[in-house]
Amino acid sequence: MAVVDQAILAHTETMKLSSAELARQLVQHLGPTVVAVAAGVRDKKLPYKWSADGGPVPRDGALRRLQVAHRAWVAIATSEGADVARAWFIGANPRLDEQPPFMAIAAGKFKPVMSAAAAFVDGTDN
Repeated sequence: MAVVDQAILAHTETMKLSSAELARQLVQHLGPTVVAVAAGVRDKKLPYKWSADGGPVPRDGALRRLQVAHRAWVAIATSEGADVARAWFIGANPRLDEQPPFMAIAAGKFKPVMSAAAAFVDGTDN
């Protein structure tokens, strides 16, 4: 499947999720600390609260960051598997000036993160 098609499918899948399910999936795969940092919040318990049905909903900025994280997660996990996707998220990334993708998401570097994810999946030097 072409990277562009995969990106569109990841976007569609992410947009159809409730905020609780979005948080639940990210916590399951990345852990609450990585999710909290990526979302730009200090409270490491907040991702668990977001995951609860009927719990609080992330603020708009945090929700956007969670959506980007989920899109990148889906793209990489679909292509390479969950373990590789987790390693990609927490490891230093040369395409992001050696910053881990979850920290780049926290900094609002959405386009570079998605470009890095696409390049990783595609095996290109973008």
